[in-house]
Amino acid sequence: MIFCGLSSVAFRSLTRSQRLHGQSMGVWLRHCTANRHTDRKHSTETRASTDTSTRSWKWRIVGTGALLGLGTVLAYETARRRVAQAESSENPVTSSLPQYSREEVRQHASMADRVWVTYAGEVFDITEFIELHPGGGRILMAAGGALEPFWALYGVHKNEHVMEILNEYKVGVLSPEEKEEPEAVTDPYALDPPRHPILKLNSKKPFNAEPPAALLTESFITPNELFFKRNHLPVPEINPDDYQLVVDRSQGADEEQPLILSLSDLKTKFRRYEITSTLQCAGNRRSEMNAVKLVKGLDWGIAAISTACWAGARLRDVLLDAGYTEDTPKAKHVIFEGLDRDLTGTNYGASIPFEHAMSKESDVLLAYEMNGETLPRDHGFPLRVIVPGVVGARNVKWLGRILISEEESRSHWQQNDYKGFNPCIDWDTVDFASSPAIQDLPVQSAITEPRPGQKIHPSPEGQFTVKGYAWSGGGRKIVRVDVSLDGGNTWKVAELTGEEQNTGKAWAWKQWKLSASLPTDVTEITIICKAVDSSYNVQPDTVAPIWNLRGVLNNSWHRVQVTVNRH
Repeated sequence: MIFCGLSSVAFRSLTRSQRLHGQSMGVWLRHCTANRHTDRKHSTETRASTDTSTRSWKWRIVGTGALLGLGTVLAYETARRRVAQAESSENPVTSSLPQYSREEVRQHASMADRVWVTYAGEVFDITEFIELHPGGGRILMAAGGALEPFWALYGVHKNEHVMEILNEYKVGVLSPEEKEEPEAVTDPYALDPPRHPILKLNSKKPFNAEPPAALLTESFITPNELFFKRNHLPVPEINPDDYQLVVDRSQGADEEQPLILSLSDLKTKFRRYEITSTLQCAGNRRSEMNAVKLVKGLDWGIAAISTACWAGARLRDVLLDAGYTEDTPKAKHVIFEGLDRDLTGTNYGASIPFEHAMSKESDVLLAYEMNGETLPRDHGFPLRVIVPGVVGARNVKWLGRILISEEESRSHWQQNDYKGFNPCIDWDTVDFASSPAIQDLPVQSAITEPRPGQKIHPSPEGQFTVKGYAWSGGGRKIVRVDVSLDGGNTWKVAELTGEEQNTGKAWAWKQWKLSASLPTDVTEITIICKAVDSSYNVQPDTVAPIWNLRGVLNNSWHRVQVTVNRH
């Protein structure tokens, strides 16, 4: 649903993609520009038709549609604008733009009447933008009105690049008596919970942040306030006394009415289980993929991963109570819907295989506690799904509804995000339907100490210590972590620490450390780590072969370059 990604990043990534495929972006854009009608406000003439393949290419750029996702089409629009400027010295914006009342703007609220919107006292005709945008139905929510309420939800769009695009569609200004700001826009993020100031911010609205990497290996369990935060929408305010979990029974029991459980029901009706499980965002270490070629997504470092002790009811027990069994016909997927939603009323959603949900060995929880405390708001209060060994995106927070289906969740985040692709696939060739949704994650490790660029001070004997974490999805146990202090020429085996876990149910990470001696003549070193799991899966040595346009699943060898200070 939303690709509110990095605008300038998207542009650079897409133009590089075109070069990779031997295409001339400039020639293509000139063709598109020539087909663009120049008089948006008054013309009743038929728009010049766009070549089917060209339109398809543009639609793949913009993805499945961000709510008012002007930033999503930056790649196309900014490049088109630059070509247009290079070919014409005329300024398309004149100083004699007509004035309109808000009532006149409201009359342009459909494709038939042209779609106008206002922002900061100016009037824009975005009809052509909607024609290019496969999510145009959602953009029409703003038709005839102000953009401010919508951009309050996705603050990433309110930036210089997007404003440049919007100005291309300017047709007038509000009349002086109408220029006062629209009614105060309630910031949908105003009621988000406070966060620890030490967190490294990746986006403020929605809030996404990771702790300093060194703190990850200070303790086996990550404190709640330091656990990485991954939100897609505003944090909902939920009264626990009014909370209800709705479990659809139409596929299982004879009773067609859903099973409705209060928070008290979940705590008293079902046995309480505890598991220690690591959660990792699919985009963990995305910054290293950006270093190869820019991708779309938050620029996560190595700390979009954390470990907690979770407590709650087993999902299996709840599904059994709802009338489902392992043999329920047509039960292929369990769909989770969160209570976080956008302005269209669309909830965050994801799903896991039904077989996985019903397995006694999978330990899937409906968690209401985290590290011995009530689940914090940022982590899903009052109830969230914990699916050990599975990508964080399926661990749905603020859980409101569970459905059983023959098909996966139709949510954007299940169908058109969190999928991996061949390194040569880019936004002009991507087909999200061709790849399965990420579930189990691959073997992973990273160095938390020393940090990149740090000056290390060995002991008088030349000793220093390297620390890090290692984890593998699917319950696979970490059996070894190899560390190199000379750029990969030789390797040493690190010491593993952490809770002992059974193979197949190793839900939590291992932490590791290595104390080693440095040669006396070394002033700069490259430290590398790689982990091996119980299936003898090993991390790939470089990023390039696993690069993908969404920057997910980076589990290449982690490298840290440091300087040795012997004084």
